[in-house]
Amino acid sequence: MQYEKRCSPLTVVAYESDLKLFTQYMQEQGLDNVTEVKGKFIRRWVMHLLSSGMLARSVNRKIATIKSFYKYLCRKELIEQNPSLLVGSVKTPKLLPYFLTAPMMKDILDVGDYDDTYEGVRDRTIIQLFYLTGMRLSELVNLTDSQIDLGSGVIVVNGKRSKQRIIPTTKLLNSILYEYLQRRNSEFDMTTGNNPVFLTKKGESVYPKLIYRIVHKHIEYVSKIKKKSPHVLRHTFATALLNNGADIMAIKELLGHSSLAATQIYVHNDFEQLNNIYKQAHPWASKMED
Repeated sequence: MQYEKRCSPLTVVAYESDLKLFTQYMQEQGLDNVTEVKGKFIRRWVMHLLSSGMLARSVNRKIATIKSFYKYLCRKELIEQNPSLLVGSVKTPKLLPYFLTAPMMKDILDVGDYDDTYEGVRDRTIIQLFYLTGMRLSELVNLTDSQIDLGSGVIVVNGKRSKQRIIPTTKLLNSILYEYLQRRNSEFDMTTGNNPVFLTKKGESVYPKLIYRIVHKHIEYVSKIKKKSPHVLRHTFATALLNNGADIMAIKELLGHSSLAATQIYVHNDFEQLNNIYKQAHPWASKMED
């Protein structure tokens, strides 16, 4: 996964965690060898996960891990038959993405606890970069100076499976990034080179959990939504574009989605707006409600 498929470090860690959970269940059931596993055993494991309260979405990710693992074992001729072939995915409810409104985003930047230290400037820049580009957590964590071209107004990010995409920047974002980079260079006496864009207070590269804590802290100032992750800001970016008339295909490209289906979850937001327009404009709308 890491070297051939070039999956992100977060994906590799997630798959490793899934396999450890599976082997733990195997040992509890008296099985020691993954090559001895049958389809019925995998289905029992799936039922065990669901009965323990795990969400269907999480269970499906683990099923995908097991399917990928046994496909690999078949390819390496370590097993003759793939026991996961007849294991299907669990039906999941269609969940709408969590997002923040424009006033909430304004409040995050106005009310948020940003002091004049390097960390305060960095945290504010991270929130703004997520909202103005819609980049993923892994993309922001691994961002380097060479990927940002303020002169041309573009950021080149390395997305899933090392697929590159270009995100245009605005004058506002260029100004935000320029001021932050000047502060970073001054704080750590950095010379020119391909440095990580965001650093800890010790001058080391930031890591996913740190970014998650930063975003969680500032979303908590303005919203009671259940999820307060960096992905919420990515959803907020996409929702803001759609609500202001952006073409869904353009949003797909900006987000780096491989298929349009992944982008269509954001259409939910426009429905309320369309519903209001319909009720106001259609001559029979009020009559139908009566």
